[in-house]
Amino acid sequence: MLTACAVGPDFEPPAAPEVSAYTSQLLPEQTSAADMKGGEAQRFVRGLDIPGQWWTLFHSAALNSLVEQALENNPTLPAAEAALRQAWENVYAAQGAFFPTAVVSYSPSRNKTATGVTFTAASSGPPFFTLHTAQVVVTYAPDVFGGTRRQVESLMATAEFQRYQLEAAYLTLTSNVVAAAVQEASLRGQIAATEEIIKIQTGSLDILRKQLELGQVAGADVAAVEATLAQAQATLPPLQKQLAVQRDLLTALIGRLPSQEPAEKFELASLQLPQDLPVSLPSKLVDQRPDVRSAEAQLHAASASIGVAIAAQLPQFTLTANAGTASNLISQFITTPGTAFWSVAGNVAQTVFDAGTLLHKKRAADAAFDQAAEMYRSTVITAFQNVADSLHALQSDAETLKAAYAAERAASKSLEIARRQLQLGAIGYLGLLTAENTYDTALLALVQAQAARFADTAALFQASGGGWWNRTDAPPAKTWDVQLVP
Repeated sequence: MLTACAVGPDFEPPAAPEVSAYTSQLLPEQTSAADMKGGEAQRFVRGLDIPGQWWTLFHSAALNSLVEQALENNPTLPAAEAALRQAWENVYAAQGAFFPTAVVSYSPSRNKTATGVTFTAASSGPPFFTLHTAQVVVTYAPDVFGGTRRQVESLMATAEFQRYQLEAAYLTLTSNVVAAAVQEASLRGQIAATEEIIKIQTGSLDILRKQLELGQVAGADVAAVEATLAQAQATLPPLQKQLAVQRDLLTALIGRLPSQEPAEKFELASLQLPQDLPVSLPSKLVDQRPDVRSAEAQLHAASASIGVAIAAQLPQFTLTANAGTASNLISQFITTPGTAFWSVAGNVAQTVFDAGTLLHKKRAADAAFDQAAEMYRSTVITAFQNVADSLHALQSDAETLKAAYAAERAASKSLEIARRQLQLGAIGYLGLLTAENTYDTALLALVQAQAARFADTAALFQASGGGWWNRTDAPPAKTWDVQLVP
């Protein structure tokens, strides 16, 4: 009976979605390219594996250092590791139910017999006596219908869930560091662009002021340019504020307080765009995503809980053995005949009426399994959506950067011509303001488009699972080799 099949469903991992692509349209072999730093074409490589330390593909020593600091000091990883240890200890504790439980006890007592009663045994002899009792009680509940095995199976699935939660925490932390570094680089680029615009507008204002002194322009023209310069200067403090907040975020990600800001700083020019982009096979994505594997483990735990609920409805078996000795003196425990006692008992119990309690618990377990199945399906859909969104974004980013670069070059030439014409008095301030505003918009758009390529590249690595299966710094994971029967 101990090796009989456990009641309840045997869990089978859900099959991967039967699709061959992430998008409705075929991906191009590579993205567009722009003749600038960060404008290189990126190739979509189907089935390309992802390194465990994928952020090193950006070839930034500062980024590598910051990620390592985050992995060492951020408290989310130790918390996830502790949760995993707790889950496995719960498994080991539950496995103890496969074996008998032995309890040793010793009970000394001092007693007084009531001598004023009428029956002889109570009224004869000395009223005071000492009794020493030592015994061993062994209890064993055979797992006849597999309820205990299913309980252990459920706890093991929970441990698997915590394992993939740890991998998800690792992936989320490293991805957040990369995203924060890219955002810092973007803000520094926008600040530099704004400062350049302010410098250009200041130079134009100096020209107009000289022309005002010569009576070539009106004071209203100078005032209009001064207002435009003030507007450009007003955009700088918010960007500096965002940069300060971003630095605080990076500091927190590496497990430090805001006053302990890291020395590493990031600019777009210091990052290298990865050329080969992994496009994981759809059939493998469900194995690569930690959130999907976590959802699968929850589904497994819910499946095993059905078996636990079914076993609770069936007869419960218990075996008990009790042996010991009782004596008035400790020295007589073994030497005196007649002091030993023992008993062996078995018990079978079947619930015949509980107002539907066990039935409803079984139905609740069924409902929990249905919920976990739908949550798993939702997680898979979200995973495929994340990859598709990243692929669409990368194609769009390349086109946007190409157009933004062309627009910036054209706006720069137009502004240079307008400034020369202004010096010669060939155009008025309105033509200058138009050229400056066009260049302002084009320059900021270029910086943002360049940063978007780095950010969405990191997003694709995250959406594809982050290569946790290739990690060399991960502790060995527990496996399902733990025996479910004694």
